[in-house]
Amino acid sequence: MAFSARAAQANSDAAKPDDGAAAAPKDPVWKDKPIPEWTESDAKQILTDSPWVKSVTASVEKTEEKKPAPRIGRQGFGIGGFGRHRAANSDDANGGSGGSSSGSPDAGKSGAPAIPPAPLVLTLRWESALPVREAELKAKDVRAPAVDENHYAIAVYGIPGKLVKDDSKKAAERLKSQAAIKRGTKEDMKPSSVEIVMRDDGPVILYLFSRTNEITWRDHQIEFDAQVGNLKISQSFAADDMRFHGTLEL
Repeated sequence: MAFSARAAQANSDAAKPDDGAAAAPKDPVWKDKPIPEWTESDAKQILTDSPWVKSVTASVEKTEEKKPAPRIGRQGFGIGGFGRHRAANSDDANGGSGGSSSGSPDAGKSGAPAIPPAPLVLTLRWESALPVREAELKAKDVRAPAVDENHYAIAVYGIPGKLVKDDSKKAAERLKSQAAIKRGTKEDMKPSSVEIVMRDDGPVILYLFSRTNEITWRDHQIEFDAQVGNLKISQSFAADDMRFHGTLEL
């Protein structure tokens, strides 16, 4: 009888969930809903936090700094030892009365540690993906770029206006030459065209890739690389996660 009681207790304990085990992440509410049943909240979540939308911190390509040429002039030389160097030594001897201890009033400024700029976070969005297009309609995003069904389209939001000052063909061609979709060992996909949409809140860059070069679930990892001015952008997307109702949507 005691054995049966202990066995029953053991089975009961085994059936209890482990409090220390991490709960499996739940699928977002919109994932299993038919599109007509999406709420505006569902739509906003798709447009900000879904497999088709990523936030990426752009890296800044450093430009080579040119060293200033040495200054040569009468101030650097004196007659009989009198001149700029003599004056600097005199100030040092008097406790730096000429300004800073180095004899230069700007030395303190140049010696101060530089404050690094805040990282720039951009948003990448697969504008051509069905869930994104439907979410934009539900969210009443009338400014969303138009995309035809013959192209994959990736939009970049958050670019500073000083980097893209116009929507000229020359500017678009330069951006086109500096972007690609990479898929493992396959040849890089280059954009067929680039559109620059000038908006009050900053430019939106739309990269268009022909669907004749098909992306499939077998590609698994899809990497988008681009450069805008001195900003480098690189972000991977998981094709396995970009399914909607069993179909890969890009």
